[in-house]
Amino acid sequence: MDVRVGVRVEGTVQGVGFRPFVHGLATALGLSGLVGNDAAGVFIEVEGAPGAVRRFLDDLRARPPRLAAVESVTTRELAPRGGAGFAIVGSEAAGERRALVPWDSATCDACLRELRDPAGRRHGHPFVNCTDCGPRFTIVTDVPYDRPNTTMAEFPMCGRCAAEYDDPADRRFHAQPVCCSACGPSVSLRLPGQSPPSRAEGGPADPIAAARTLLEDGAVLAVKGLGGYHLAARAADDTAVAALRARKHREDKPFAVMVPDMAAARALCDLDDTEEALLTGPRRPIVLARRRPGAPLADAVAPGNRSLGLMLPYTPLHHLLVTEPLVMTSGNVSDEPIAHQDDDALERLGGIADAFLLHDRPIRTRADDSVVRVFRGRPLPLRRSRGYVPEPVPIPKGRAVLACGAELKNTFCLAHDGRAFVSHHIGDLENYETLRAYEEGIAHFRRLFGIAPELLAYDPHPEYLSTKYALDQDLPAVAVQHHHAHIASCLADNGASGPVIGVAFDGTGFGTDGTLWGGEFLIADLHGFERAGHLEPVPMPGGASAIREPWRMAAAYGVPDSLPVARRPEWPTVSSMARRRVNAPLTSSMGRLFDAVAAALGIRDRVNYEGQAAIELEQLADPSERASYKTSFQGEKPFTVAGADLINAVVADIDANVPAPVIAARFHNGVAALILDAASRLRATTGLETVALSGGVFQNMFLLERAVSGLEAAGFEVLTHHRVPPNDAGISLGQAAVAASHST
Repeated sequence: MDVRVGVRVEGTVQGVGFRPFVHGLATALGLSGLVGNDAAGVFIEVEGAPGAVRRFLDDLRARPPRLAAVESVTTRELAPRGGAGFAIVGSEAAGERRALVPWDSATCDACLRELRDPAGRRHGHPFVNCTDCGPRFTIVTDVPYDRPNTTMAEFPMCGRCAAEYDDPADRRFHAQPVCCSACGPSVSLRLPGQSPPSRAEGGPADPIAAARTLLEDGAVLAVKGLGGYHLAARAADDTAVAALRARKHREDKPFAVMVPDMAAARALCDLDDTEEALLTGPRRPIVLARRRPGAPLADAVAPGNRSLGLMLPYTPLHHLLVTEPLVMTSGNVSDEPIAHQDDDALERLGGIADAFLLHDRPIRTRADDSVVRVFRGRPLPLRRSRGYVPEPVPIPKGRAVLACGAELKNTFCLAHDGRAFVSHHIGDLENYETLRAYEEGIAHFRRLFGIAPELLAYDPHPEYLSTKYALDQDLPAVAVQHHHAHIASCLADNGASGPVIGVAFDGTGFGTDGTLWGGEFLIADLHGFERAGHLEPVPMPGGASAIREPWRMAAAYGVPDSLPVARRPEWPTVSSMARRRVNAPLTSSMGRLFDAVAAALGIRDRVNYEGQAAIELEQLADPSERASYKTSFQGEKPFTVAGADLINAVVADIDANVPAPVIAARFHNGVAALILDAASRLRATTGLETVALSGGVFQNMFLLERAVSGLEAAGFEVLTHHRVPPNDAGISLGQAAVAASHST
């Protein structure tokens, strides 16, 4: 006797070809029934022989489509109807919103073959896509994920595309962005100040070929991509890259490079298997990899940097445009959000780009390129955005929470029912444009995921715009200390709840005592923390000026006047400020200690971007050096670690004419040694065997490797980040996890 079963599937099951997959599976097994989308996910009714139904349910879980992520499959028995055939039915918008929106996926191999096939009808079509690839999150306006709820709604399908869309045997069966050159978006090329040509007026017969010619001639090109605009220039052209750097007001920060294929990638960088898998996978982040000596690039691409940010094309337009390595950097002036709307891009980028390669498919949500490094065979995100967002991170179940994040590298996080939706990269909340993008992003996520926050979580720093936003809302709010949020973020990233020995090293964070923390040893879980130890506080002469001018931290740490860093007219005044603690707030920041060492070594006494001095100190360090500087500990509960010991050792080696790369390595090794020493002391008093490492300082791969190796050799379990960044972009996840744990 036949059986009939109702099935509910939740997870990332919309926009990934799940309904066509179900249709094909049921048809192959001779089952009747239906499948459809609704606000919660996918609903199915299936009827047939019991063995076939069991096989259907097993395959549903075991071999879903490439981009799907099945979280749960629930079933209920229904009365048999004796129907025939299997149908995809219309979507239902009512009900609780639990459907997950998929992330944007790079062009698949099948679509690439079509793109390059001169005999195919989509040859050279810059928007080719199917159920396995293409835009998702950046074009979605609402759920369920159907074409009317995307920015493709304004492009009615032609007859041939509609036939593919309706054909269960076609891989474009119910692919929502399906289109071709007859019915889809179009590309145009224009100069700043020009009006966009209409389709009738045309422009260059092949705008992409014309854009390639401009790049070959040394132009800076603005390119509308998937989540916003890029600024592009030939990566081997010194003049073009220097012009881009000058116009964008980006003095030293490295540029990313897009290469046409893996052969070009391997010519520029030494790549391991994990890096190659990330470069060629469907998420296509920028991967920071080891640069080959003599790589044929302009000096201004990544000045003085051993690493290079590489990415491969991830849209058909990129595949058509990129035939050689191109600088491909965010389309903005430094410190502004990436441009994603055409009028805004033409206005803001008009003074930077010589020409614009545009298309007329609107971008609903801006999304910068994601950036990752590889640590011990796993991704270590530095910026989590396109290709990863809005995939949720599991956290403890609790009340619906909006976590507002930090000030720098801001993200927000909406969490409910055990799912934390960490936003795309917003940026530094230092201007109106970024704040507006932040507020718009929150509103969009609330609507998209149907989450009405009952509780807000925020950083207690009184001057953060994210804090002010939180306190302006008419909702209960909980402050989550900055470094507790870092450790909670690492716990959530690893599916752990603690307690752990938390090591939170960063540039700055508002402490519970009103000083600026940043070199912290915590005993922490998701419910709370104890400050068990920290770097000995020192003054920050000039406050925020000391962040921009690391030489001030060298003065605060008492670097002697005999070093070159002290040969400046302001040195005596700043040294006096530090001694007298006038306009010199106290900080325990590890990031500021790195700055002091970089300044003492003459590497960098002023920075043009956050963390520059520490990054260049890491780049200088000799990886073969194993010796380390020693530090002393004072007191208990909390103990303090004498950062000045490290500075004094650096100065002694400078006076002894020890090479700077050796000194830089010994300093890094000394920091790794003090982490192990502190963790061992805390293990002895608490019995804890797990250490969580978080904060922007742990983006430093030299330090991270030495610290983890030392801890593991001593028998510790070590938690590091692999789903969200260790920097302040992960703060919102930590805030959400803490708030959720308090609301259960």
